[in-house]
Amino acid sequence: MFRFDDGLRVYVHRDPVDFRMGINGLSILVEQAMSLNPLDEALYVFGNRRHDRIKIIAWDGNGFWLLLKRLEGHDRFAWPSDAAIVTLSIEQLRWLLQGVDLAAIKKHPKRYYARVS
Repeated sequence: MFRFDDGLRVYVHRDPVDFRMGINGLSILVEQAMSLNPLDEALYVFGNRRHDRIKIIAWDGNGFWLLLKRLEGHDRFAWPSDAAIVTLSIEQLRWLLQGVDLAAIKKHPKRYYARVS
């Protein structure tokens, strides 16, 4: 069974893809457009032009998983737009799937102090 473990790498293909594409087409896209190995222990995330659908492919050791999420109504995913290939954590992927805008999230800066008192 495939699990979204915390150590799993997540790569997002930022440009929209034709959603008639299946596992073979998406794995070729991972190899050629993203220059990554689709057989690695990672998730590869794709979106359509309207940003209302997401496909995820993953290799689990003896076969591919293809996951699809389709939003209903006028809902849209807040798609990352900063780089051609975006790397996310599993937590950020969960946020993306829930509709959270990752660009709007701002963490507190790390502080470094020499001493406590």
